[in-house]
Amino acid sequence: MHRSVLPGFRLAMGCTLLYVGVIVLLPLAALLWQAADLGWARFVAVVTGERALAAFRVTVLSALGATAFNAVFGLALAWGLARYAFPGKRLLDALVDVPFALPTAVAGIALTALFAANGWYGQVLAPLGITVAYAPLGIMAAMAFTSIPFVVRSVQPVLEDLTSEVEEAAETLGAGQWRTFASVVFPAIFPAFLAGCSLSFARSLGEFGAVIFIAGNQPFRTEIVALLVFIRLEEYDYAAAAAIATVLLAAAFVMLLVVNAIQLWHLRYLRGAS
Repeated sequence: MHRSVLPGFRLAMGCTLLYVGVIVLLPLAALLWQAADLGWARFVAVVTGERALAAFRVTVLSALGATAFNAVFGLALAWGLARYAFPGKRLLDALVDVPFALPTAVAGIALTALFAANGWYGQVLAPLGITVAYAPLGIMAAMAFTSIPFVVRSVQPVLEDLTSEVEEAAETLGAGQWRTFASVVFPAIFPAFLAGCSLSFARSLGEFGAVIFIAGNQPFRTEIVALLVFIRLEEYDYAAAAAIATVLLAAAFVMLLVVNAIQLWHLRYLRGAS
């Protein structure tokens, strides 16, 4: 009989299933059950209402903008931390995790103070006609601030474990730095990069505390889905709140399936190429 190196499989599996059932599946089931009370016609009417559609549009577009920013600058930050040694590197590495530890409300207040018309950043951007606070750009800034660590922490360990022999071989064959990165390095870090960007996008979709302070919360312009759900809860319209939240849940689930499919295709491609 084969015995596992790690003892206590039944206990560990029991704790895992208990956690997944009570902490994850049960709340999701309650959400779906609450949304089902509306009936299909009422559900469609709630989630396709003019205000709801505007909130979905603002949230998704802002999350996409924040994720695009994090994809570029998060990758650059991970590259710098993994490949170079410089004074203050340990401090910078620690600061990357500040958005994880900082309460999102505090982050929202700080960003609002910085990007307000009389703030340190706002007074420089205002003469250029760029408005961040109480505008869609402010939503993107708050989302990017709270979600960039996902990209950095997903890519950084892969870059650190990536050996330099393949890069050196590419350079000896005449490939330049950009060609080496595009053909050798990026394919190796692509699954981690995609996972980090996906987590960043998912976190941006559900961000609340940091956004409501800097967004201005104007319906049809800067109102996000999480705030609309909160408003419906304050109105004791629990079914409508659950319906709107269910759409976000479905979007996150579809995104998870797409990301896993892309990663599976990428792994098969690499195996076929080798």
